[in-house]
Amino acid sequence: MKHIKSAAVIGAGVMGASIAALLASTGIKTLLLDIVPDEAKDSEDKSKRNALADKGLKQATKASPAAFYSKNDAALVETGNLEDDLDKLQGVDWVVEVVVEKMDIKKKLFKQVEENWNKGTIVSSNTSGLSINEMVSECSEEFQKHFMGTHFFNPPRYMKLFEVIPTPKTDPKLVEFMKDFATERLGKGVVLAKDTPNFIGNRIGVFSMLSTTKRMDEHGLTIEEVDTLTGRPLGRPKSATFRTLDLVGIDVFYHVAKNVVDRVSDEKEKEAFRAPDYIEKLVEKGRLGSKSGEGAYKKTKKDGKKEILTLDLETLEYREQKKAKFSSLAQLEMLPSRKKKIKGLVYSEDKAGKFAWDITKDLLLYSANKIPEISDDIVSIDRAMRWGFNWDYGPFELWDIIGVEDSVKKMEAEGEEVPQIVKDVLATEKKSFYFEEDNQTYYFDVDTKKHKTVEIDRKIINIANIKKDEQKIYKKSAGATILDMGDGIACFEMHSPQNAIGVDIINVILENMEDIEKDFRGMVLGSRGSNFCVGANLMMVLLEAQNKEWDLLDRMIDRFQKAMMTLKYSQIPVVAAPYSVTVGGGYEITAHCDYIQAAAETYTGLVEVGVGVIPAAGGCKEQLIRRAENMPKDADLTKGVNKAFETIAMATVATSAEEAKDHGYHRLSDGISINGDHQLYHAKQAAISMAERGYRPPKPARIKAVGDGGFAAMKQGIYILHKGGYISDYDKHIAEKLAYVLSGGRVQDGTEVSEQFILDLEREAFLSLLGEPKTQERMISMINTGKPKRN
Repeated sequence: MKHIKSAAVIGAGVMGASIAALLASTGIKTLLLDIVPDEAKDSEDKSKRNALADKGLKQATKASPAAFYSKNDAALVETGNLEDDLDKLQGVDWVVEVVVEKMDIKKKLFKQVEENWNKGTIVSSNTSGLSINEMVSECSEEFQKHFMGTHFFNPPRYMKLFEVIPTPKTDPKLVEFMKDFATERLGKGVVLAKDTPNFIGNRIGVFSMLSTTKRMDEHGLTIEEVDTLTGRPLGRPKSATFRTLDLVGIDVFYHVAKNVVDRVSDEKEKEAFRAPDYIEKLVEKGRLGSKSGEGAYKKTKKDGKKEILTLDLETLEYREQKKAKFSSLAQLEMLPSRKKKIKGLVYSEDKAGKFAWDITKDLLLYSANKIPEISDDIVSIDRAMRWGFNWDYGPFELWDIIGVEDSVKKMEAEGEEVPQIVKDVLATEKKSFYFEEDNQTYYFDVDTKKHKTVEIDRKIINIANIKKDEQKIYKKSAGATILDMGDGIACFEMHSPQNAIGVDIINVILENMEDIEKDFRGMVLGSRGSNFCVGANLMMVLLEAQNKEWDLLDRMIDRFQKAMMTLKYSQIPVVAAPYSVTVGGGYEITAHCDYIQAAAETYTGLVEVGVGVIPAAGGCKEQLIRRAENMPKDADLTKGVNKAFETIAMATVATSAEEAKDHGYHRLSDGISINGDHQLYHAKQAAISMAERGYRPPKPARIKAVGDGGFAAMKQGIYILHKGGYISDYDKHIAEKLAYVLSGGRVQDGTEVSEQFILDLEREAFLSLLGEPKTQERMISMINTGKPKRN
């Protein structure tokens, strides 16, 4: 069976180094190569000859957002150069080229690669749109069998889309292998693309952005107005159009568009991809977006405060921002779903609606006309746009939302020529590109002109589909639902706003766990919202504190703690499946489970000090236990406690599941799902495995306290930070409360205490801080602004 254990990335620019970082982060030993700098051609100093690759690796380790899951993964990257190290390609399983987008350079490079190539090694190009066939047209037949395009989207760690582009000579078995490898190992969403200019994602995405820039002139809209309309109102990211241009790079956008102009023969399409004059002028002036500090927007300072200016497209000078206002948007916000809001906007008769209709119409007609040129099926196009551009809906999903029949009538009334594929859809009974029936999704197949089932990935567990079957709903409340996942495994799904923990979620755990233990052999804590859990319901806690309901708050925290201990000492294995934001009480829930199967992109932390309190549902306790587990038997426990103190006091947030292990939030034995779509499946399998091995609850933990001595040491550190001006008076006060809890209170060094002992200290410290005005000020600031207040 084929495996990829090692790889080589040729080209150490931002993209190449980021691909190397992703590969290393998934455990693949990676060779990163670049050219020898001109000034080092005659040097024998390896560090000078490897300077460009070393620079790329260094930049990747400092990248923001982070290119590596953990900076420790950089150790798996070896650097080199194309003159001294090409022979090392013979020892890798995959070579991926990421050099400058010039065909003559790529063709020359692949000849050199073939000279140092072992038969069986996959070779690919990360080009964003040049001809895959032409690159290796001068290489051997055998080499071409092992060659394909593998297009990552930028940044590679975060963007899900991965386009695989075979040539007519590529071995189909290798194509299937690469699709499986990218899905399982790299966590990507794979679409099979054809060797056409810009493939699928960039072909459709860049067309849509160019259509938007041209239509805005017809409708007399400003940059702010366009970005207001083309973001969330149309089911797209908040960065919308012009902020996305700045993020991507206006020069990159310009060259990707020009690639289509240069490579297609249809004059109408050439014209559609010609960028407006101001785009070319911005490139000439070096106003390339975020990387140059100015593009469609420019960050500046006025009177010492940060300010964002907007480009005037007529003068190309920057001006103050003008807030965009559309009455229709405010009215549409009252509609119950994103789909209804989109449909309402597109059919609105005001300025906003007419613009939204025009750019949507352009997108839909162009996408339909590109089948089968760029793809044989609508599913691949829709997935490419969702995964590569973070749209909520691809073009054909969007067409269903606004209604195929109604929209076609309007298009034809405006004199548009409707593609045959759309007419074929209207000839079917459903008159839609997709429909759902019996928990199965069907799509319109172009070849048969009938609907076919969308191929199901058996590793994707769809909670929404499970909930459609009433018999699968075990218990349901306002904040949580317990579902039957099958195979004797329950799923505990939180679904309060932001999955914040309130009384209801706590009650569901306490009141149902005994029955769950009788009826199931394991349980998964998982969901599919925007965040796993943002912690406790801050507004509820604040209101009770302002009303001085101290007895009520004490009971609430006590029940929260009991719920956590109920999970920890359950008679069945409990597996947490955290993802996205998992902080505060959200992390405390996962910490009390037997096993954590985290999505790779999980942002974990105990952040309570930001709102003026400390963790009170076992977060401090579990940090003490985890730190002790990682210490040698005779080691000085003070070091572990100090690390726990530092982690909590600094509100350290791990920006990946791998980093969560580095910070002691997750155990080294906990699992990571690189492909987030497979996380619930992996969590369920973990629960089954534990149950089948004869699960037994853990033994009650005993915690060795560092006592008075440890408390004194932590206070000394707090004193130094305070005197140095690194923390405020109130930060010092909170930190001392935290130190008292982590030291085990006023006990002798080395005294063994129970988990409940630490929980009582947590609860007492939390309540005392909650009663302080400065803590309540911090909570109010967080609720109103989403940012912690330093007071």
